[in-house]
Amino acid sequence: MRVLYITGKPPIIRINLDAQRQIMFPCCSMLHRTLNIVYVLGILSSTTIAKNYSPSQENPPVVTREFRAAWVASVYNIDWPSRKGLSASAQQSEMRAILDQMVRLKMNAIIFQVRPNADALYRSRIEPWSPWLTGTMGRSPGYDPLAYCISHAHARGIEVHAWFNPYRASPSETMQMSSNHIIRTHPSLIRRFKTYKWMDPSHNTTQQRALSVILDVTRRYDIDGIHIHDYFYPYPDVGSNGMPKQIFPDGKSPSQRRSYVNSFVSNMYASVKKSKPWVRVGISPFGIWKPGVPNGTTASINAYEHLAADSRKWLQKGWCDYLSPQLYWRISGPQGYSRLLSWWRSQGRRPVWPGIATARIKSTEDPGRPASEIINQVQLSRSIGRNYAGHVHWSMKSLRQNRGGITGELAKKSYTTAALIPPMPWISSTKPTAPRLSAKGKRSNVSVKWSSVRGAAKYAVQARYGKNWFTTHILTAANTSVILSGSPEAIAVSSVDRYGTTSTPSVVSR
Repeated sequence: MRVLYITGKPPIIRINLDAQRQIMFPCCSMLHRTLNIVYVLGILSSTTIAKNYSPSQENPPVVTREFRAAWVASVYNIDWPSRKGLSASAQQSEMRAILDQMVRLKMNAIIFQVRPNADALYRSRIEPWSPWLTGTMGRSPGYDPLAYCISHAHARGIEVHAWFNPYRASPSETMQMSSNHIIRTHPSLIRRFKTYKWMDPSHNTTQQRALSVILDVTRRYDIDGIHIHDYFYPYPDVGSNGMPKQIFPDGKSPSQRRSYVNSFVSNMYASVKKSKPWVRVGISPFGIWKPGVPNGTTASINAYEHLAADSRKWLQKGWCDYLSPQLYWRISGPQGYSRLLSWWRSQGRRPVWPGIATARIKSTEDPGRPASEIINQVQLSRSIGRNYAGHVHWSMKSLRQNRGGITGELAKKSYTTAALIPPMPWISSTKPTAPRLSAKGKRSNVSVKWSSVRGAAKYAVQARYGKNWFTTHILTAANTSVILSGSPEAIAVSSVDRYGTTSTPSVVSR
């Protein structure tokens, strides 16, 4: 029996010839309207005929560009590992499952928390093993989680951004510390605030310690990014008068605290770039710079005063390669997502990739928030402002749980094609060399091969079916071939360097 099915995004024609064989190839909506049974039968009869391709001057569209990331938090075992004390193999299995789901969703970056509380989810000579791994601070899990994540993420074409909390020492008074934790080795640096123990950001030793940790990871690991969360100073409880109920015990004014944070951010950015200029530096501050900005915006916290976070300055000064303000509110309202994103993207030239609260779907934080709210926010992140497209999901757990059917909606409506992370032309704009490309059809498949390009980190593969181009694959530099389903009229391959810059595409057509 021969049966024709038309489904998928990009649309897929699936023709079952018999129980042992099927043909699959992308098809555009226009073809859906124009394709007739005679044309289909023609394809069926020609599947055994080789299709030769030759170099072409055809100019394909620019490869889809978008930062599609999710935070993976280790503190409190929010995202990974699911609980303390899992075996190494169980932890590794959970990490692979996270990365595999990212692949299925066509996401391209994991923001992995590797330093939650002056501890390490990697082999460190400076700080102890994190207790969120084994349940005991200082106890090795038997492998290197960061190295494992990098290896398996890169094999899947996913970037790894190492996420650090620069100054948080302990989330509670009761956490047991190892003998080499900073609370034990440098008690004079520690300040108590609510239930937290905090390293004093005004102290030079604190700043140098955080910088040393970040540079240690930058130099020793093949990471793609450094990511700093919003915890420079801890969040206070705020009274009805808008004033904090607790004052951080350092004797400093808000302006002095901002100067310490600004100095650290500036030095950190310059130091990372000096070490590895292709490593992206990202920061995710509280979503509102100041209450009342933009006009009419309300906020439960004054990040500028209470957290010493002059995040607009970091963006304007170019002290980060991207900013991910935590825009966890709905599209409209006194903290409207749309208004805030528009304001942020007007403040500087560097990318603003908003944090989106996927975790609030059907949660007690925001009762009744549907998955459609997140889908709409993703779409708005592509259309608001004059900035590069991108966004970050808080957090991966909500995608793993498929809250409100969000993963199906993302796959169907938002992530229908693969995407490269946007480039960094402010760091490098030199195009890499284009690969040499060849292709040959066999039955219903086309074998595509290209030359290895020195300095390439990835290859982007595009194919034209009918009049429509699709980005079919984003592959790591270890790959120099791919099998395309169906019989595309044209194929393009571009090399991509560590800065995200693409070469002129090499194109063949038939």
